[in-house]
Order: sequence, then C-alpha cells, then structure tokens
Amino acid sequence: MSLPGTMKAAVTEGDSVVVKSGVPVPPVGDEGILVKVQAVAGNPTDWKHATYKIGPQGSIVGCDVAGKVVKVGRNVKNFKVGDEIYSVVHGSSVKHPENGAFADYSVLDSNISLKVPSGATLGGKEFIPAGPVRSIEAAASLPVSLFTAGQILTYNMGLKREWEPAKPQHDYPLLVWGGATAVGQLTIQLAKKMNGFTKIIAVASKKHEKTLKSYGVDELFDYHDSDVIEQIKKTYDYLPQLLDAVSAPESFTQVYKLGSKDAPTTLLQLTTMNEEIIKPEERNPNVKVEGTMLYSVTGLEVPFGNMTIPANPQYRQTAIDFIQFIEPKINNGEIYHIPLQTFKGLDAVPDMLNDIKQGKNSNVKYVALF
Repeated sequence: MSLPGTMKAAVTEGDSVVVKSGVPVPPVGDEGILVKVQAVAGNPTDWKHATYKIGPQGSIVGCDVAGKVVKVGRNVKNFKVGDEIYSVVHGSSVKHPENGAFADYSVLDSNISLKVPSGATLGGKEFIPAGPVRSIEAAASLPVSLFTAGQILTYNMGLKREWEPAKPQHDYPLLVWGGATAVGQLTIQLAKKMNGFTKIIAVASKKHEKTLKSYGVDELFDYHDSDVIEQIKKTYDYLPQLLDAVSAPESFTQVYKLGSKDAPTTLLQLTTMNEEIIKPEERNPNVKVEGTMLYSVTGLEVPFGNMTIPANPQYRQTAIDFIQFIEPKINNGEIYHIPLQTFKGLDAVPDMLNDIKQGKNSNVKYVALF
C-alpha cells in the first residue's frame, strides 16, 4: 500500500486549533505503529494545550485515537497491517509536535496499544449510550480516561492487578470527587472490580446516582449542595484517600477541606496543582497532595509548560502491565464507556474542542468520526 507524504491535521495556531492540509505524515519509529485514523475523542487537555500554548505552534493536537494499522516499526511483533487498534498519544507535545491524534494518520506506541474488540465497527450513530466497547467510537473514547484510572489505582494507590478478590485490598474507603467524569466513572468501575476499598464514595450530581451505584458506588453526595463538605465530614470522620477527578482549582480547594486534622490524608489530582493554591492559613500539614500525569507513560522526560516531568520508567511499566491486565476485561464486556456524542470528520474537531472548553460535555464523551 502506497502511503501519502502529507495529510490533514488539527494543529495549534496562536491560542486556537485549526485544520490544515499539507501536514507531513509522521515517521514511524522501531516501536511505533502508523494508523489511518478512524475515530478520535476529545479531552480538556487538548484545548488547554492550545489555549495555554503548552505545545509548539503548528503541533498536532489530540490524545485519544482508534485506527487501522497501515505500517509497523521493525520491532513491533504484536500488531500487523490491517489490525484495528486504539491507544493514547501526547498531542501537541514539545518532543513530538509532528504527531497527534487529530490527523489523517497517527503513530501509536505498540507497547500501550490495544486491539479493538472483535466485531466492533464504526457505528456512525449520533449518540451512543453507555455500555461495553462494541464500536470503534467506544474504543477511541477510552484510552486517556481508562489508562489514567488504571495508573491512579495501580501506580498511585498501590492496588494489585486482581479481579474480584474476596477481600478489600485496602481497609479504608475511597472518595472520588467528580464521580460522573470519564476518569471518575472508570476509576469507580475498576475500584469495584478490583475490590480495592471498603467503600466507594462519589461526589457528583444526584442525577447520576443510579448509574454510579450500578458501577459500585456505595454512597453519593451532591456537589450542588452548599453544605456538601459538612455532609461528608459528618458521615465519615476520616477519609485517608481522596481523588479529585475534576482537578480544577474549584474542585481541588473543596476536596482539600476533607483532609483530616489528626491523621495522614492523600489527595490525588490529575494536573500539577499543589498546596500553593490553598490559602496559607487553610493549609493542612496532614494532607499530602500527589498528581498523576499520563504523559509520563512514555517513560521519558516530558517538557510540559514551564516545567519538565522527570522520566519515570516504572510509571510506564505499570501502565503496560495494567493494559495487558485490562484488555481481556474490555473485550468480554466488563468495562463500560460513558455515553458518546459524535461529530463528523476532522473538520469538526475545532468545534468539538470549543464545546468541551465551554463545558457542554457533561456526562458525555465527544468523539469525531473520520
């Protein structure tokens, strides 16, 4: 098969994302896989890379991708031309601005890629309800959220890769603020299936209670309630493990208030936030703030804004191990994706990202079909 030298791609221009033609098709390294993109999903990090100019100008945007393999690197053994696969790439990155999800072609890392479940096809529907991964759109929606949830539980929180063990792995509850987010829903599903905690507590809108309880939540608190912090503290006097799955300054400051004054509490969030955004007089020495950044899945040093995330080979290996562990569970329908709203074509990506930026994607993942 003859491959083109150039393609269309969504790239950064100023603080926006635009679609351009004549963009070079990215080269394939020894461990890489070139795919003809079939579907991509949008994440807040995509528009943030453009708006805050995290990546170089002209860099290709996008992280979640599914596509058909058209070329494999010389060291790739587990995939072949014609396979349909899905994975995550670091769109608009400093080290590889030539590669991102939102393009006709994208290069995926063979060590962190999965095969689309057998029988899954492009459904082409405008809306796809939550459920098992039975379409390429659903596969494209998973990588960022699923891999992040897996790292949260296995790398940061130390859960063993066990499915439905008899006893809880940790003898304390887990609180997930933002239980209805994509990361929140997948973390809840995994925490339940891995029997990670004595209880799973979610903070989310009451309208999501039925869904979240079906995934394993024991108790839900509505973040709309002005006294939600007081409600949680009254019910649980000590929560040693907190997850901020929203990871915005507003959510972080709320979750931080749940830290114990008398015993250690770990607050895990998904960005680079730390205690500095908490007023000095409100800081709690018992609260340890940690972060997980999925970009470290490369195992290499990651330049990111005004900082550099150190290389972390252990983080990468944990992700590889988790992906191998979870792939058969996805294939047999034990993991559910969140509801999907679809967009048509690469040209729709800028509008899709603007809708995400404006917060229109409540309890839904936006997916563009190519």
